[in-house]
Amino acid sequence: MISPDDDERDLDRLVSELNASDLHAARDVAKLQAWLAALRAAGGSDLYLVAGVPPSIRVNGVVRSLTGALLDGDEIEESILPALPPHAVERYRRSGAADASFRRDAGGRFRINLHRERGRAAASIRALPLHPPQLGELALPPSVEALTRLPYGLVLVGGPTGSGKSTTVAALVDAINRRDAKHIVTIEDPIEYEHPHHRSIVEQVEIGIDAPDFVTALRSAVRQSPDVIVVGEMRDPETMRMALAAGETGHLVFSTLHTSDVASTISRVSDAFPPERQTSIRQELSMALAAVMTQALLPKAGGGRIPAAELLMVGYGARQHIRKNALQHLHQEITITRGNGSFTFEECLAQLVRRGVLNIEDARARSVHRDELDGLLTALPAARSPLRAEP
Repeated sequence: MISPDDDERDLDRLVSELNASDLHAARDVAKLQAWLAALRAAGGSDLYLVAGVPPSIRVNGVVRSLTGALLDGDEIEESILPALPPHAVERYRRSGAADASFRRDAGGRFRINLHRERGRAAASIRALPLHPPQLGELALPPSVEALTRLPYGLVLVGGPTGSGKSTTVAALVDAINRRDAKHIVTIEDPIEYEHPHHRSIVEQVEIGIDAPDFVTALRSAVRQSPDVIVVGEMRDPETMRMALAAGETGHLVFSTLHTSDVASTISRVSDAFPPERQTSIRQELSMALAAVMTQALLPKAGGGRIPAAELLMVGYGARQHIRKNALQHLHQEITITRGNGSFTFEECLAQLVRRGVLNIEDARARSVHRDELDGLLTALPAARSPLRAEP
């Protein structure tokens, strides 16, 4: 954590550059800067500002307090509001919650969620990597790379909050950007990873700054001749409908949903529409979907966390099940299409256990199909694992 002396010198420098009317805001921003510096120095992923406790950070999945006095709601609000863009401040004033990105010159970008709890202000801040992650750094099964080579279609990435969905999508975009000469458009609220132009041209649209909402941004994006579109999150039926249409008409579309498995990811889309439209939406889904992946972050043996995932590369059989709303058969479809790159959550868990990076107790606790996992652990030779990474 940065020292109080360093913090005071930085604060004095900031204050000397501002008018007297700006002094209060400068001190509030400097306080936020100090907390963020402590978060980066500790290698943490999240900063929590909640009234009644000191500032707290999450490191390797564990939340611990920073040294310091207890916070109050006014202090939190006064520290965060100066860092937000005007549209986020207005949204917070109107609805009591707002999301925005914030750049600290020496410490990179952060995603801020300012909200209220028990009638007081609170904030959760996510530290974003200084550079987009490369796919090989994420320890995902090698066949995930096949998602970057799909010519078109909708790719859904599901998982609970904090499971690394946005990180995975950013890594997929980075792989395309480095390998292919394409036009990529990302639509996010807020932008999390800044992608430099490598072989591709990457345009990044931030909701509230570059466009008023996802629907407007997506409608504009499809008119810009993109090869790849990233929709940060499909929050409403209209955004879902447009993403489906883009996937059907020759674009490769990536998006995320808060779901737990392949079947629930698909049902989340169809269930978002009125009952009278769900049959036609399932028909569109069956045609537009190219792949569905879900993931979770598990405690890594020896410390830290590691992702476990399942992937369905959508083929003829899966399309038929989606049309008929027979989603209970999709788990079997994953095993049938293993040759195309699909793999089950249990296959991924078994491989992580075999590599010694996941404890068997943690694998069994997270497995949905326990018998399948036990069978894989006892009967499948490591050398023949469908997820075996190349040396």
